[in-house]
Amino acid sequence: MFDKILIANRGEIACRIIRTARRLGVATVAVFSDADSRARHVRLADEAIRIGPAEARESYLAVDKIVAAAKAAGAEAIHPGYGFLSENPALREACDAAGLVLIGPPLEALRAFGSKSRAKALMQAAGVPLAPSYHDDDQDPVRLKREAESIGYPVLIKAASGGGGKGMRLVEAPADFDAALASCRREAMASFGDASVLIEKYIERARHIEIQIFGDGYGDYVSLFERDCSVQRRHQKVLEEAPAPGLSEARRREMSAAAVAAAKAVGYVGAGTVEFIVAPDGGFFFMEVNARLQVEHPVTEFVTGLDLVEWQLRIAAGAPLPLRQQDIVVRGCAIEARIYAEDPARDFLPATGKLVGLLLPEEGPHVRVDAGVEQGDEISSHYDPMIAKLIVHDDTRERALARLRQALAEVRIVGVANNVAFLSRVVACPSFTAADLGASLIARESVRLFAPDAAPPAEAVFVAALAALLSERATPPSVSDPTSPWNARDNWRLNREEPRLLTFLCANQPYVVRALARGENFALSCGDTAVAAYAERDGDGRMVVNIDGRRFAATAIATGADWTIFMGGRRSTFHFVDPLGHTAAKRDSRDELSAPMSGRVAAFFVAPGTIVAAGASLMAMEAMKMEHVIKAPAAGRVVAFLYAVGDHVSEGAELLRFESQDDREAEA
Repeated sequence: MFDKILIANRGEIACRIIRTARRLGVATVAVFSDADSRARHVRLADEAIRIGPAEARESYLAVDKIVAAAKAAGAEAIHPGYGFLSENPALREACDAAGLVLIGPPLEALRAFGSKSRAKALMQAAGVPLAPSYHDDDQDPVRLKREAESIGYPVLIKAASGGGGKGMRLVEAPADFDAALASCRREAMASFGDASVLIEKYIERARHIEIQIFGDGYGDYVSLFERDCSVQRRHQKVLEEAPAPGLSEARRREMSAAAVAAAKAVGYVGAGTVEFIVAPDGGFFFMEVNARLQVEHPVTEFVTGLDLVEWQLRIAAGAPLPLRQQDIVVRGCAIEARIYAEDPARDFLPATGKLVGLLLPEEGPHVRVDAGVEQGDEISSHYDPMIAKLIVHDDTRERALARLRQALAEVRIVGVANNVAFLSRVVACPSFTAADLGASLIARESVRLFAPDAAPPAEAVFVAALAALLSERATPPSVSDPTSPWNARDNWRLNREEPRLLTFLCANQPYVVRALARGENFALSCGDTAVAAYAERDGDGRMVVNIDGRRFAATAIATGADWTIFMGGRRSTFHFVDPLGHTAAKRDSRDELSAPMSGRVAAFFVAPGTIVAAGASLMAMEAMKMEHVIKAPAAGRVVAFLYAVGDHVSEGAELLRFESQDDREAEA
């Protein structure tokens, strides 16, 4: 076993590797960019080395800096995690030249599987079934569009390198092909340094099932069976589970055999995943090989009882496979939910900001949490917006689902938009509950999944009022004399009681709470409802509340004038209206479009002065390696762009001046 390894990654996978290495007595060296100088993986590692600025190309994607850091720290091996350089042959070549071990497959396998196009050609020669596709070297846009028409729409354009859904677009009509191709290429270049793509037939209502394989340096291979990763948004996985529900034992053996054959074809060593598309009729087609560990590997660990990172370390150190195929057994069901900083209501737009509140479920035999951040950390626009992975396990899928619903109800995130409520709706929807899975599940269940938020629970506004009142009581007095009446926190008035009025807004609805102090208790009323209330708080925002004799737990976290209340599995945000404050006049936004997120200007699609139709694509922004297209809100003319390609802009910044047709006609 190694004495010291360098982890060439960040976030939750770096933390995950550190945890296993520490258990095995292996020292760890973290690398970090300027954006990650105080990141959790940096704090957890035994050592940490700065490798450059926030831009991934100058830090986590810089092979020379990674290798130099490993040499300087005296590390024997480099673990690339997933993403970044994990499938880049250049890192393997540099490690070999420097006398370092790369914890991953050999160079030949990386070259074969690092390109989806080459992998498809290899599988075609090996007789593995492929969906109709074009994966040749000719990348001329005219040729690509012609091949798409030959395959037949709808088609997927996919980056030939990398994974994670980046550089992938669904195209349903020829008119959309050119713009989708350009967007794919930009995203692929930003994420993987390679703009080449392939074209593949899009199979409706398909399932995404992948096989976890391992090989050692002695020519032995095993399958750790399958995971179902069908539930996706923007071609990125949202929920994964093992085993795949409804998969027959015969089909499981057939797919596992095909995956092992793919590994043998290139002398694969280490962890890898062979991904298949499974059609509604049960037919399966090779999609790609990920020559690395996968984000969803914890579900395989839960059902097999194995530590895949430990297997990686042992095999890279020269050990044989720890188990033979007949010794690997699947027990129960595991499901993983990916918790992201994103806004599902805005097409899953990545979100940035400070994690003012982050409370995750307690880990135990049935629950695991892999997180790369902690409360107080920042989610930046430079990298993937994952906050944590929540993984549950139980004897049956039904019991595992119940545990996942409960665990999601315990998550508390304040400060950034997130998908926790959305995940809760997905795992409760009929399609997921019945295991009617497929990449189209979110679209099929969109009415349920994107329904407007219901009104807050009746008692939530009282919890918000109690939190505000207790916070006020805990605030140090403004006058040094403790006997001064100006420090009084009660409702005393000469000759009569006068209630405090606390006004909140929730989903644009006003709530006025009348509060009278009764020693440590309060008499509260809102509308026609009056209650006797008492509460205690601790430093994490947790509260024990008693309303009219009913005792329950809640969490209240303040962000500026907002109180976010978690209770009964629901989240509600109440904005406290300061009666002495004022609201600034809203700006007239008819002649401008603002950045929906913090990020980088990626491209312009029109020139200043161009007259466009409503919905026309004007420019693209890139954040967290994903593109977002800014479109015209109405017919009109682009007056001017306010930034250049490559510039970084903050969320809410004015991007361009736009003159609508109505305004032009009014002026005329």
